[in-house]
Amino acid sequence: MEIQNKVVLITGASSGIGLATVRRFAAAGAKLALVARSADVLHHLAEELQSQGSDAIALPADVSDSKQIQQVIEETMRHFGRLDVVINNAGQTAVGTVADLNPDDFRKILELNVFGPLAAMQAAIPIMREQGGGLIINISSVVSKMHIAGIAAYAATKAALNMLSDTARGELASENIRVITVNPRSTATDFGKNALGVRQQRQGFTAPTPADTPEFVAEKILAAALHEPDEQYMD
Repeated sequence: MEIQNKVVLITGASSGIGLATVRRFAAAGAKLALVARSADVLHHLAEELQSQGSDAIALPADVSDSKQIQQVIEETMRHFGRLDVVINNAGQTAVGTVADLNPDDFRKILELNVFGPLAAMQAAIPIMREQGGGLIINISSVVSKMHIAGIAAYAATKAALNMLSDTARGELASENIRVITVNPRSTATDFGKNALGVRQQRQGFTAPTPADTPEFVAEKILAAALHEPDEQYMD
């Protein structure tokens, strides 16, 4: 898809990979709907982009809440009149071995990492059908295809997201709605610092040495939008 003047909604837009993706898509000429819980950061970011000539709106929301997701997509439509791309980027991890994992932490990241993207897809698909097509990009992780001690819950949520993406890709192909899975590897963000899990589990967990910058991952996400592979890796 050509990104110039396309309306792109990005969740988790206030930091890390999401923030880098916002800046990269703005540079490519996209119109941006920015979604994250950090209202002040989000509004400052929208103002910054607007001062640089980008059409951007801040839509603070908790994307684990399906009603809030519906509202931000409705607001995107009111402002821009269309929705071309949804990038489901917001996510969180929970640290803990299978023997010790807190089930409540697992439920929380399921709500954010799986049900959040599902709600966004379900809100966007009717709009994209009416428009004659659209693009959904779900940000997964290479850990969904690996077995790493201490992050089984996170890997499981991303594996579930992969299956939703793969199935939706086939279901929606005839309606010109394309679904892409992007698989970042270890990235230099605050993602690990924001992990759920008891203090002892977090302290005992050693994350892999970051392989990539957020800007590198954002470039791969833009490449996925432009070339539309079924899956995008960081290679």
